[in-house]
Amino acid sequence: MDKRRIKLLWNAARQKGKEYIIKFIAWRKYRTARYHGLSRWGKVGNKMLTFAGFFLLYLVLVDINFLWLFGKSPSLKSISDPPQLISSEIISTDGQVIGKYFDENRKLVKYENISPALINTLVSAEDIRFYRHFGIDIQGLFAAFKDMLHGNARGASTITQQLVKNMYKTRSQYSTGLLGYVPGLRLLIGKTKEWTAAIKIELMYSKKEILAMYLNTVNFSSNAYGIHTAAKTYYGTTPDKLTYEQSAVLVGMLKAVTVYNPYLYAERAKERRNVVLQQLAENKFITQQMADSLKQSPLALNYRAERPQGGIAPYFCDHLAKFLEKWGEENGYDIYADGLKIYVTIDSRLQKYAEEAVQKQMKQLQERFSPYWLAHNSWRNRSGKKQPRRNSIDESPDQPRTARVFDYNKEGYKKLQISMAEYNRYMQQFLHCGFVAMEPDTKHVKAWVGDVSYDYWQYDKVAQSKRQPGSTFKLFVYTAAMLAGKSPCDKLIDEPVNYKYDGGVWKPKNANETYGGYPMTLKAAFAQSVNSIAAQVAQKVGISNVAKCARMMGIQSKLVEVPSLCLGSSEVSLLELVNAYTTIVSEGMYHAPVIIKRIEDNAGNTIYEANPKPKRVISYENAFLMIELLKGGVTEPGGTSRALWSWNLFRWDTDFGGKTGTTSNYSDAWYVGVTPKLVGGAWVGAEKRSDQFGSSRLGQGSRAALPVFAMFMEKVLSDKNFVHYRAKFPKEPKEPISRAYKCSSYVPPETNEVDPLADPAKTEDVAEEVPKPAIEAEEKAAER
Repeated sequence: MDKRRIKLLWNAARQKGKEYIIKFIAWRKYRTARYHGLSRWGKVGNKMLTFAGFFLLYLVLVDINFLWLFGKSPSLKSISDPPQLISSEIISTDGQVIGKYFDENRKLVKYENISPALINTLVSAEDIRFYRHFGIDIQGLFAAFKDMLHGNARGASTITQQLVKNMYKTRSQYSTGLLGYVPGLRLLIGKTKEWTAAIKIELMYSKKEILAMYLNTVNFSSNAYGIHTAAKTYYGTTPDKLTYEQSAVLVGMLKAVTVYNPYLYAERAKERRNVVLQQLAENKFITQQMADSLKQSPLALNYRAERPQGGIAPYFCDHLAKFLEKWGEENGYDIYADGLKIYVTIDSRLQKYAEEAVQKQMKQLQERFSPYWLAHNSWRNRSGKKQPRRNSIDESPDQPRTARVFDYNKEGYKKLQISMAEYNRYMQQFLHCGFVAMEPDTKHVKAWVGDVSYDYWQYDKVAQSKRQPGSTFKLFVYTAAMLAGKSPCDKLIDEPVNYKYDGGVWKPKNANETYGGYPMTLKAAFAQSVNSIAAQVAQKVGISNVAKCARMMGIQSKLVEVPSLCLGSSEVSLLELVNAYTTIVSEGMYHAPVIIKRIEDNAGNTIYEANPKPKRVISYENAFLMIELLKGGVTEPGGTSRALWSWNLFRWDTDFGGKTGTTSNYSDAWYVGVTPKLVGGAWVGAEKRSDQFGSSRLGQGSRAALPVFAMFMEKVLSDKNFVHYRAKFPKEPKEPISRAYKCSSYVPPETNEVDPLADPAKTEDVAEEVPKPAIEAEEKAAER
């Protein structure tokens, strides 16, 4: 293009620009003349329309983030699919919600499931013109502006605008663009985004839907998000049953949820409630007479706050969370916000029976253990006058203060004047317990008690804790023997053993340090838990094969292959031990414990379903022979499980078997009991391994741990809901058995069977002290 052509185009553009300017000036002169010709009210109307036009233009510019001046606003897509943090529910096999996972404890409810009293109370107190505005209450804005000029600033947010603040956090989570850095504009821009989002919400949802959405998003303090959780937390009811006085308390909290929390500040909450009741009367929702009557009523709270994983079976819920968090990362779900329904294998009724058994047994044990512990340790309870309140900076471990400490009373605690140092010593005196029950056929975990009190000890004694299992480990010794072709009727002499290995010579001892000197069948030796026979069996089959057998049946913890392994020198968890026992009861079929049946998303779609496929690791014949050995603990003379006859168990036509375990210093007591349809295991011991039971009788597996299983099964079998757990092992095997197993006659118990807590047994399984070379080998293996 030549210079002459460019010059012509430039002159044409200048001429066109001048024409536009001339036309704009003429238009402005016309508008000015027309404005001056209007009446007084016409001028006011003109100004209002002009202001409205500019205001709408401003709203549009903010909403579209014109020139990136205002920052991002909630989009139509986000408003059509609003974000909600919904708690996930853990549902037991009998349909009970036993726990929740949440960042915000929330469950959504529909408008139809909300009490009309609550709706009226909310509208009356928060937004009386709610049904007449379009998201922005213009009348309310002018009234608020007028009050501000008179020094009485107040809010003018509508329910819809409050919904926007709750759901989208426009003032904190959305940027304010370049203008947001100008002092005074950040708040205005944030408010503007609330207005634009409120208008969008009003266009997309009905008034009823907006009210329901709002009530589902509100924080009511005490970890209660949404009206469903609030109604349950403060009144133990559901939103459809809330009365006017209850609604006035909850709606009254919205002004300041902590300040007017009725549980924390009852009088303050009552005053606020009465203000809301008066507003209801003034707005004609209730009569003045009704309002005056309700003002005299007490708050009548039924308060019970929920906490994450703090319901039934909290230790189980903690363990479950570890699996779910990993599963959620791999599959794009957040268990704390996506409102999942997690159907688990736990039965809330069995869980209750397990917790009752643990509490009853541990309370009895503690009464006997505390005097011994206190004789060797001390703490001093300071009582009397209340100590003066001091600055926290001045507090020291020796400064006494009022504290809640664990106790076996109805409340689960008591208050003492005690220093921090004394508190720590006081808490060390308590014995601990873990219990878990599983179905051998399905591998479903049905009950899980991780300790005596989740409020004071969160460390789980079922899956987290690992301790030496003592003679319960002999299951793997004798299973390895069966795999090697031995039979329950094979005999070995009960005599001292010298077990030579690379680290030296190991010389295990029997519990009473005496030896019969006569041949014993493996069945009798297992039943009586004779250490010398177990060591000989391990020596013959090889300790590596014992370890291999244990791993094959379900033990996943590290096993140090030294001779003392046969008496349980390597640490395992209760869960893996009980699961390994189910491998035998399920006729040699192994599968990891199953804790989840299925998971549904918030829409009810199944997104995960357990499909366990057990694999055979032990032949039917060998499993059958080991069941005979387990049954022998109950039926054989001197069997360590014969204390089961002290409970009302055998009237239900059910077979039992089991194995006790006790560590050498009596710091750990174990018992795993088996029936054809349910297997349960218990561990009892002190937190510190150096805190021994102090009494060989008290610390034995048959006295400390066996009663937990027995009391649990007594409740289960007597419950008509669990008749399917009443079962006997087959009298005759399903397949031909090539080896002898009927080598001892059944000996019924005497009617005055021994007290499992008081009297010593004639025989009991006690693990040998691990010899020094074995300890060194274990330490070196651990270092590797």
